[in-house]
Amino acid sequence: MSPYDPSAFPPFAVTVDLVVLTVRRHALCALVVRRGEPPFQGRWALPGGFVRGDEDLASAAARELSEETGLCAHDPASPGAAGGAHLEQLATYGDPKRDPRMRVVSVAHLVLAPDLPAPRAGGDANSARWAPVEELLAHDSAFARDDEQQAPLAFDHALILADGVERARSKIEYSSLATAFCPPEFTVGELRRVYEAVWGVALDPRNFHRKVTGTPGFLVPAGGTTTRQGGRPAQLFRAGGATVLNPPMLRPEV
Repeated sequence: MSPYDPSAFPPFAVTVDLVVLTVRRHALCALVVRRGEPPFQGRWALPGGFVRGDEDLASAAARELSEETGLCAHDPASPGAAGGAHLEQLATYGDPKRDPRMRVVSVAHLVLAPDLPAPRAGGDANSARWAPVEELLAHDSAFARDDEQQAPLAFDHALILADGVERARSKIEYSSLATAFCPPEFTVGELRRVYEAVWGVALDPRNFHRKVTGTPGFLVPAGGTTTRQGGRPAQLFRAGGATVLNPPMLRPEV
């Protein structure tokens, strides 16, 4: 038997790409960065980059998020950590032609967080911004400069973004993940607007209130009220200990 020779196999690289979602102005938005280097220089893309030789995938994803945007991710086991974001592995993408430089396999991650500030660009990105996912997935050019032609996201990032959005939409049906879009203390109305933004539908306020407060372990009273949305004081809640919702919050058919 011949000895193992690594050079006999074609080399390939591993990257991490990030689908970073938040709710801004009652719309589900994704983070995109303008590529500062080839390939696809000047095109919008999801943040991400190559995995270093001494990194595991989660560490690479957290580093890229910080380097390219200034945002930070916390351990998913600590959902209440201040200033952090929910981070989970989404899927792996390995089409041989997805990157013109060489064979590159990407492990995409989904990042969710409450209303996040304007990001800062870094790494090989020369600008970064939030854009409504409906515009990005429709290749809308509303976020492009006047002298730019309409163009889809770089690489296969439109596919990755669509998968990340669908993961978020389906996961808030049966898990408490929707609270990852909320501050530590929130009202039922604020939570309802998260569901409405992620699903893209309008929900009946009274029916929603009955469902979420009647689902065991979903919400727990925080012991206070707020008038930050105007009108009468609304009760504040925190995320409960439940990770699986029973019964689930089923998405309305549209």
